Amino acid sequence: IYGAILVDPPSGAPAVDREYYVAHSDLYTSGDTGDPGHQDLDFTRLLAETPTYVVFNGHTKALSGEGALQANTGETVRIYFTNGGPNLISSFHVIGEIFGSVWDYGALRSAPLRGVQTVLVPPGGATIVEFKLDVPGDYILVDHAISRVSKGAVGMLHVTGAEDPD
Repeated sequence: IYGAILVDPPSGAPAVDREYYVAHSDLYTSGDTGDPGHQDLDFTRLLAETPTYVVFNGHTKALSGEGALQANTGETVRIYFTNGGPNLISSFHVIGEIFGSVWDYGALRSAPLRGVQTVLVPPGGATIVEFKLDVPGDYILVDHAISRVSKGAVGMLHVTGAEDPD
């Protein structure tokens, strides 16, 4: 079992419209990607760092369909992104967005980075990203090591509302 514990700074985090927690993990199973049924841990794959699955929130489709993140145009979204590992570094990216603020390693007491598009998150690490949504549509959350999308490291942020061409 793993997850995230957020310790707000004394002054708290700046207010945003929506907050989400997304957890990256790599899984090493005895079966191949997509095989049905119970799968045991495959120690050979674990030690070779060749995961069967790389997922967000514990499942290949956790952030799709009814599980997709939701927001509206004009809103600011904050994502607390953690990497439970155990082995892979995640290159977290939201296709179609630039992060307005990034707190590397989840360090809210530090000044944020500005205008970042992809964030490296080590196993056991975290980051906090914020961005404002100006255009409706589906924004794809990925580990930018794109081959991992086929192993499940993909999610959706569905944004509704009016466009802001400016």
